[in-house]
Amino acid sequence: MTTPPVRIGLIGAGRIGASHATVIARHVPEADLIAVADPRPGAAAAIAEPLGALGRTSIEEVLTDDGIDAVVIAASTPAHSALVVAAAAAGKHVFCEKPGGTSLAEISAAQAAAATAGVNLQVGFNRRFATDFQAAHEAVRAGRIGSVQLLRSLTRDPGTGPADPAAVPAWTIFTQTLIHDFDALNWLNPGARAVDVLATADALVRPDFKDAGLLDTAVVVIRYDNGAIAVAEASFAAAYGYDVRGEVFGSAGMVTAGDGSISSMRLYDASGRSAATSRHDTELMLDAYAGEFTEFARSIQEGRAPSVGGAEAWAAFAIAEACIESMKTGARTPVAPGETA
Repeated sequence: MTTPPVRIGLIGAGRIGASHATVIARHVPEADLIAVADPRPGAAAAIAEPLGALGRTSIEEVLTDDGIDAVVIAASTPAHSALVVAAAAAGKHVFCEKPGGTSLAEISAAQAAAATAGVNLQVGFNRRFATDFQAAHEAVRAGRIGSVQLLRSLTRDPGTGPADPAAVPAWTIFTQTLIHDFDALNWLNPGARAVDVLATADALVRPDFKDAGLLDTAVVVIRYDNGAIAVAEASFAAAYGYDVRGEVFGSAGMVTAGDGSISSMRLYDASGRSAATSRHDTELMLDAYAGEFTEFARSIQEGRAPSVGGAEAWAAFAIAEACIESMKTGARTPVAPGETA
């Protein structure tokens, strides 16, 4: 018997919501996009209708629709936890974009709501579904590089920096950008727990906004309980394109993932050797986005927990919170203990 596709309602019609809607509708046969909801007039319909879905201005209509099995939350971060709780109470399985909440308490509340309702909760850490990162993870798990000693993960956003630096919330570089790197490092160091961090950050892209609290460049050193040391690095402005990379060095070798190029094609001409690079996360990470939604749908179809959920969101955010404290004190800061990822 063919398993029916999971019927999905998406909440949030911004940049990432538009991308997710397209990925679900066109690249995930295990799912059907039924509706997109956004309170802004016309925003949801503009995305949904070309994809054969319904546009809604009421989130409640999606949550109470018996023809929808699961929701994808792509609204702004401050709304994440409350929307997870509401969706779980409505009996819907939930995919929530990272970070899952604005505090450890919010993430715990979302976890508890999903557990109480008996629904799946998956959090959008897409690097786990990128082919090269998956291969690196499997190499580490298989022991091919020996014991893990050093790790590195970086995120560099494309372009010249935020369009409106004044609108960037405080600590965004840790809670929104490096949160991906914190999760990737946890995942690439299986079974280990982050113990403490030392964070440094500054406004190097837009120093004129430093007094307003902008941090656009950061480096974090993380120590793990298995002795491994990791470095996470971020910048809001990479002139050459979107750059996401990972590296794990061990006692018997090293594995790397990510190079920012669109393909393996290389051009050799009078100017030297060059590669075309991606200018958007939705371009570079298309396969990863499709992979995470495929995992979400299959976990529901198969009646199992998704491979990345609330515990992983909590572990990554615990590192982010420690980074904020480290910045305030200038000292190495313990990471709140929790489940290993």
